[in-house]
Amino acid sequence: MKNLIKDKKGFTLIELLLYVGITSFILSAVVMFIMTMLQVQAKNQTVSEVDQQGSQVLQIITQAIRNSNGINLPSIGANDTQLSLGMSDSSKNPTIFSINTGVFIENEGASIYPLTNSKVTIVNSKFTNLSRTGTPGVIKVEFTMAYVNPDGRDEYNYSKIFEASASLR
Repeated sequence: MKNLIKDKKGFTLIELLLYVGITSFILSAVVMFIMTMLQVQAKNQTVSEVDQQGSQVLQIITQAIRNSNGINLPSIGANDTQLSLGMSDSSKNPTIFSINTGVFIENEGASIYPLTNSKVTIVNSKFTNLSRTGTPGVIKVEFTMAYVNPDGRDEYNYSKIFEASASLR
């Protein structure tokens, strides 16, 4: 009888439960790590999208201000959600920037072109004319850009304030 017990090979119930427990602990740790990495990746993409689009819009607007001949709108000391610039190139005169939920540019009544995509939205915005009489003209551009987050997930909550000023040359 002793020989029969020694010849049986296999796992006991306790060994089997121990292996299943250790394996499930390791798998749950790996799954949690992967989930955290995916959330971090989504947050990084959100921040990158807002930063890139905001910087690009700010650069386009300030470059247009520097290359313009005059400021049509807003008037001196006022602020508005639209900026109208007089340009030396007749095909671009006037150049109008409007900020609503996105940033748009329009040249001489032509088609309106968006400067942002549908992944971001503008929350607060204004163009302020800081010019003084007899000076070339200075415009301050301010806007808050936020990532569109219809599901309300934390990793997609991000907004940033962009501001710059530019003067006519």
